[in-house]
Amino acid sequence: MPVRRLPHILALLALPTLWGCGQSAPVAPSPPSDASLAAIRDPGGAPREPLAHALDALFDGDSVGRTEALVVMKRGSVIVERYGEGITAHTLLPGWGMTQCVTTLMIGQLVSDGRLRMDESAPVPDWQRPGDPRGVITLRQLLQMRSGLRHTESAPAGSGVEERESDRMRMLFLDGRDDMAAYAEAQPLEAPAGHIFANSSATSVILADLAARALSPDHDPGRRRQAVSDYLKNRVLLPIGMTSAVVGFDRAGTMGGADMVQAGARDWADLGEFLRHTGSVKGAQILPRRWVQFMLAPSPRNRAYGAGVWLNHGPAGENARLFPGAAPADLFACVGEYGQYVIGSPGQLVTVVRLGESDPEQTRVLHDRLGALLALFPRGKD
Repeated sequence: MPVRRLPHILALLALPTLWGCGQSAPVAPSPPSDASLAAIRDPGGAPREPLAHALDALFDGDSVGRTEALVVMKRGSVIVERYGEGITAHTLLPGWGMTQCVTTLMIGQLVSDGRLRMDESAPVPDWQRPGDPRGVITLRQLLQMRSGLRHTESAPAGSGVEERESDRMRMLFLDGRDDMAAYAEAQPLEAPAGHIFANSSATSVILADLAARALSPDHDPGRRRQAVSDYLKNRVLLPIGMTSAVVGFDRAGTMGGADMVQAGARDWADLGEFLRHTGSVKGAQILPRRWVQFMLAPSPRNRAYGAGVWLNHGPAGENARLFPGAAPADLFACVGEYGQYVIGSPGQLVTVVRLGESDPEQTRVLHDRLGALLALFPRGKD
């Protein structure tokens, strides 16, 4: 997503007065809403009134769509919390593509347990047949979205292809929905493994299938579902604080590794805090530190992506989902369709969560306004 609007928005937030058309004297800006002022428990070093204005901008439905939850944490405590109409801290909200981050954490625990290996052929049975070129794809390449498998995440604008014909839509909702992994794993290579980055929901579904195969050796959907559900709950979700999380599965018993986790907004914030603290909770190392460091290290084929997480590296452009050049370089985010964000900024000691529903144009405005919100917080050190 481009960040071309960000400097302009920052300037607007910093203006002490607004000039009316044809007037020779400045006119005071409208005060922030009571709802936003009440949402600020502690400004966390940001100026209170500009912070409240930034919150109002993120709840402007005409510009950014429907914001259902916004949570800001500073030094591990919630300092800002505001919800949309009918939404509370206990409402389960979908993370959509942010689920990929949860799936990657589960894979990390399986690697730590020795059940999966990073640089061996990914154990997909159909890929192990003699002469199948997909047999060279490694778990590391899948995690870094450089498998080389054919996949159309969304129909390009102006391509003449209906969105429902994209592989993502077919896998999730049409002919692949009952066995998403079978659909994803049946795709051929379109590039040599490891050579090209391509963000792919199908890849996260393949990862979820590999987790199920490692945990449940048979093909019974119920046993696969139970094995993954128990492992994910006990080794990932509960330890990091996502106690409200609900996980979806298809009829084959495969977790929807790309988009089927729902949780309350505070629990999504705990996910960001967990990553910000490199896999630890209150000093207890839940996941090996080196695994989270791997997740937050740039993929060899796209510096703006790690493993399950988007990064603030590289130039602004097509692959940039965050704010390169306009926010700290150590900033990262789990990003989901329709404007879902869990943003962690280690240098600012801040985690920001936005959940809701935005169309593509609204998501671009939302992106810039989140950048403006983050810019209000000072830098710091742990």
